[in-house]
Amino acid sequence: LLGKILDHWFESEPLKATLATDAVIGAMASPHTPGSGYVLLHHVMGELEGRRGAWGYVAGGMGALSQAIAQAATARGAHIFTEKAVCHVLLGRVGEAQGVVLQDGTEVRSKLVLSNASPQITFLELIPQEQLPKDFVQRIRQVDTRSPVTKINVAVDRLPSFLAAPNAHDGQPLPHHQCSIHLNCEGTQLLHQAFTEATHGHPSSRPMIELCIPSALDPGLAPPGCHVVSLFTQYTPSTLADGRSWDEQARNAYADTVFDCIEDYAPGFKASVIGRDILTPPDLERIFGLPGGNIFHGGMSLDQLYFTRPAPSYSGYRSPVPGLYLCGSGAHPGGGVMGAAGHNAAQVAIKDFRHL
Repeated sequence: LLGKILDHWFESEPLKATLATDAVIGAMASPHTPGSGYVLLHHVMGELEGRRGAWGYVAGGMGALSQAIAQAATARGAHIFTEKAVCHVLLGRVGEAQGVVLQDGTEVRSKLVLSNASPQITFLELIPQEQLPKDFVQRIRQVDTRSPVTKINVAVDRLPSFLAAPNAHDGQPLPHHQCSIHLNCEGTQLLHQAFTEATHGHPSSRPMIELCIPSALDPGLAPPGCHVVSLFTQYTPSTLADGRSWDEQARNAYADTVFDCIEDYAPGFKASVIGRDILTPPDLERIFGLPGGNIFHGGMSLDQLYFTRPAPSYSGYRSPVPGLYLCGSGAHPGGGVMGAAGHNAAQVAIKDFRHL
């Protein structure tokens, strides 16, 4: 339980609540939910340039990381095709993976297929159901994919100036502008209340907000004097109470709530906004293929981790389809930009490939 871990090490309630956000990020869970302590620890896995648990910012944005991986692959002879939707996995006579079929009908033959799509897309959409064990299909259907996350991307014409740390006269970024800024996190009880509202189908009236300003570290992302602000907010239910949908009105109403909260900490923020892009859980699912909008392809709860991720007997990256491997966030050890699932799946695939 997260509370026990934090109470053991810290006394300050605002500090505990701020750290608690990493235990509920992307999770439809409260700091009081059993198992939340694991998610906190998951977020400090690995290291960056020798510093354990450290996080880094990718110059040029997250797309630059994808480009770096792509360049490393093509330098070793890989061929990369984008904007080529896969229709289904091509199966052989005994049900083994033999490649993929694209939506335009093109067949791409291969001895192995690795999928970093979610388990739901991989096994429920790209493979005929009769080719899979019934209990496996049922397990994939039952994975808890609830997500509380609404991401809001904002363009502003000046740097936010916080009451707690006003801007310098020259308007240049200060150290705190180059960090993750947590709002509405004065106490863990606030996070729990925000979670409770969402479980009843209502977007939080005082949402948890993680605000970062990438352009404070990477000026090339915005014109001089302007900035881009990334807001990672929760809790917003995928399905609203009374069967209401996330239409334009609901989207804007929630974003207005978020902006009102930021205004309390940084007066003038709302007036600085030039544009905003609001991505609710259904938007995240539609645009990025995240089931339920879940950034981890499925909850990081204790019943969906380790040997049960994505399903019992299939946590080792192999699937019920010979030659088909799962290498994305839905595989062990779960989500996060750390490459662990992909690295491990590649090792298993290479081992099998030698015997083909």
